[in-house]
Amino acid sequence: QRQPFRLRYVPRRGETPAHIGGTTLFGDNVEDEWFIVYLVREITREFPGLAARIDDNDGEFLLIEAADFLPKWLNPENSENRVFFYKGELHIIPLSETPEQDCDLSAPCPTIPQSLALLSTHSEEFLAAEPIRAAVNKRINGYPEKIQASLHRARCFLPAGIVAVLRQRPSLVAAAVQAFYLRDPGDLRACRRPFRTFPAEQRVMALVTFTRCLYAQLVQQKFAPDRRSGYTLPAPSHPQYRAYELGMKLAHGFEILCSKSSKVAPDAKRNVLSGPLWERFLRSLKEKDYFKGEMEGSAKYLELLHMAEDHFQQSVAMPESSVEVSPGDEILTLLQTTSIDLKELEKEAACLPPEDDDSWLDITPDALDQMLKEARNESLPSTNEEEQKYDLETVAESMKAFVSKVSSHEGAEMPWSSDESHVTFDVDSFTKALDRILGADSEELDSDDLDEEEEFDFSDGDDEDLDAGNQRQDQKVSPEDLVGSLKSYMNEMDRELAQTNVGKSFTTKKRGASSVEAATSESAGPDSGAEDAELAPVDVDMNLVANLLESYSAQAGLAGPTSNILQSMGVYLPENTDHTGSSSRATQ
Repeated sequence: QRQPFRLRYVPRRGETPAHIGGTTLFGDNVEDEWFIVYLVREITREFPGLAARIDDNDGEFLLIEAADFLPKWLNPENSENRVFFYKGELHIIPLSETPEQDCDLSAPCPTIPQSLALLSTHSEEFLAAEPIRAAVNKRINGYPEKIQASLHRARCFLPAGIVAVLRQRPSLVAAAVQAFYLRDPGDLRACRRPFRTFPAEQRVMALVTFTRCLYAQLVQQKFAPDRRSGYTLPAPSHPQYRAYELGMKLAHGFEILCSKSSKVAPDAKRNVLSGPLWERFLRSLKEKDYFKGEMEGSAKYLELLHMAEDHFQQSVAMPESSVEVSPGDEILTLLQTTSIDLKELEKEAACLPPEDDDSWLDITPDALDQMLKEARNESLPSTNEEEQKYDLETVAESMKAFVSKVSSHEGAEMPWSSDESHVTFDVDSFTKALDRILGADSEELDSDDLDEEEEFDFSDGDDEDLDAGNQRQDQKVSPEDLVGSLKSYMNEMDRELAQTNVGKSFTTKKRGASSVEAATSESAGPDSGAEDAELAPVDVDMNLVANLLESYSAQAGLAGPTSNILQSMGVYLPENTDHTGSSSRATQ
């Protein structure tokens, strides 16, 4: 969208060997970036001796695309010079050369020569895992056929000069759209007077090919032309209103580009194409049958020749350090070297092919959800099936699986599949760990805790209790006793909270008659029955589902924490269509 894909010879610099490299500014069209990835992959497939790495301003974006499947040791700090395309496949160089060596996360990144040496000798071992390669290949599958699907052809009412320029260099439409799309008040000064380069008097209808990104940028911006420019629009009800509007916007973009031109000499291009380097380049093209047997001077021959000239001027004749010719300079040069036949253009405008349908610009919320679900490789049931098979237990089990996963300051692991093994709890390991933390002897407890216990012991002033406390300190406390003491503290805390509004806000499980009779009462009195009722076990699943549904309802159909967490685990809540009815039932 912004620059063509170009590769140049780069000499050796430090530890980096001589290589072929390039930089492309692709702008807002991300598909251009993935098309470059496809080209780089195919180059390594065509030339097996080449290894290629590619990154952007986000770093190793290939790893970002496959983030859900990366090994735990791979992170942005140690990923440099480890990701390569080699023989058409993605390779990742691990931290250690042999499986017997332990992975050192602080190990420095390899240099380019080290990585290339490892790839040439252990390429089969460094082949990226199948899920990682599948995630990357999913973005580039379908090329080059997918290019046609990303193009949009639309009719535009344009000055004849722009039509002639676009015939010679169709890629200049990208520069014109960007100039209009990113205009500032200074750029529009050239458009507040009659256009000098592309006046509005000689306009014809033409079919212009955009990328979908460029077309969307041009269409979505609202713009009213200055009356002094000469460009006027018909009524919105006019059948050709869209063509007039697109042509007006595109003409403003071309005029802005030409206003920034450095006014190079008209024969600048001729000087570049008259040296011995161009003659050798043209001779090599003929030897390789570039012109495919076309007769010299024919229309097809001239078209191929212009393409070769453009490529030579941009990629061969220009050294890396030179300043590239601006689009405005190129447009002015083309205008001075191209003949414009207005009558011929008008004849062609009378029989233009139909333009493409632009209904793809409108995306409904359901279509957006479907696109997001397809990106996550999730198959969704229909609305009826979702309502019939919906089970609240799935919500509770999914959240339990989520909180059971490993989490750290870097984030939480999502339970992507329901068949993963659950986290187990080993009582013996837990007690041993607790023993190591607290110590086997009560003397090893924290001094602050001992001071608090001594305060309790001395508060009543009873010498017998003091002696009993000292005797208990001399005895060893088993881990089981410590756990039991912790549970007793928690039970006492539950009893206190049960009498507050916090405790009453939770839904408790209903006890059967047998459980009530079997319950033991630790404190006798008329309030013992009430305490038993208050200490009924909390229904964790019911409270969890109720809070989740309340949070989901508060989202009002927008994105929020509840829907994001549940959808990441493949659980989709139905829309709250009966919110009013449920509210009325709740008040009753």
